Amino acid sequence: MTAGLAVTPLDAATILIVLAAVLGYLNQRFLRLPQSVGLTLMGAVASLCVIAVDRLIPGSRLAATAAQFVDAIDFHATLVDGMLSFLLFAGALHVDWSEMRRGRWPILALSTGGVVLSTLLIGGGFYWLCGALGLAVPLVWSLVFGALVSPTDPVAVMAVLKTANVTPTLKATVAGESLFNDGVGVVIFTIILATAFGGEAFSFTHALQLFTFEAGGGILLGLAIGWLAYRAMHSIDEYNVVVMLSLAVVMGGYALARLLHVSGPVAMAVAGLLIGNHGVKQAMSDITQDYLLKFWSLIDDILNAVLFLLIGLVVVTIPFDARMVLAGVMAIPLALAARSVSVLLPLAALRPFMSLGRLAPPTLIWGGLRGGISVALALSLPEGGAKSASLTATYIIVLFSVIIQGGTIERLLLGLSRNTTG
Repeated sequence: MTAGLAVTPLDAATILIVLAAVLGYLNQRFLRLPQSVGLTLMGAVASLCVIAVDRLIPGSRLAATAAQFVDAIDFHATLVDGMLSFLLFAGALHVDWSEMRRGRWPILALSTGGVVLSTLLIGGGFYWLCGALGLAVPLVWSLVFGALVSPTDPVAVMAVLKTANVTPTLKATVAGESLFNDGVGVVIFTIILATAFGGEAFSFTHALQLFTFEAGGGILLGLAIGWLAYRAMHSIDEYNVVVMLSLAVVMGGYALARLLHVSGPVAMAVAGLLIGNHGVKQAMSDITQDYLLKFWSLIDDILNAVLFLLIGLVVVTIPFDARMVLAGVMAIPLALAARSVSVLLPLAALRPFMSLGRLAPPTLIWGGLRGGISVALALSLPEGGAKSASLTATYIIVLFSVIIQGGTIERLLLGLSRNTTG
């Protein structure tokens, strides 16, 4: 709740669902863009129109009211503590574990070393950019920015991969990286933010211990709750109860992860993989499988629609500063270059042992979209100059990523597929 505008959770959910439904219909009816691209674009355009009304009509407070509404939603709590658990579980539920095992080394390298390397490259580059533009952003806060924009969220790419001529192992690698990237990225962000906010000297040993505890604890917790749910599902055959058990895994498991201070996103990805493979194949009848998978597919579609709409609406909360906008625009090629290095180096190191094919580099680089998790982490930063610069740059990178990369990835992959097979 904010001053002058009382928004209950039900009010916020109602407004967002209605907006997502209306804009989603308009997109499918007229624009026919990928849903993530269409909703983000229309949300951003609607936000810009609100800002323009305030500029054109003296005394109008439409933009301030819209900003209060977005602030009242608490984007960080809504996504990181709520939607993310559902999205990761739903995504993991549909990943083929046998194919993912074949791509386990690229997944491990990209979602750990790749994220760390990207954080360092983007953080160092952003520190230099801000210094050149006269923005006072300390190095440690630049590394915080690098950590929050390094996780990729290739939601828009997953549907395209079904039609592109890429190997099942590459599909599973993209899916696996997207599942674990977010969890690892959040852990790294938390560690660097604690150093920046607490003013303590960075300790690599301490950071490694925290990372191992949070990520490793998340894996163990995911295995434990996933196995318990699998055993429970195996003992019955009632789809209503099975669906409720899966909801209990997500909601109860994520709450338990927060209580234990381990990575909830990692736990949800592991639990989803276990239930989606062993549970679906060995513990359910065909009817129960059908209900469970369709239920989570619908949840995934609804939450993604709301998420990308929220990304578009957040523009009303971004403070306008020409230097910050310029830093954000210049950070786009920086983020792409860092993504390229953090993908190409691990793939080159693994080439003597395995290859994901010629389509792997462009798929992983151009398809490594930044999304809602980056915006949520930027909004969670403590108030100050570093937050304004980081939030503005994050939003510009995310908009470019979702609209430009997400809007062109299908043509890129299909074109490359034809050239590869031709």
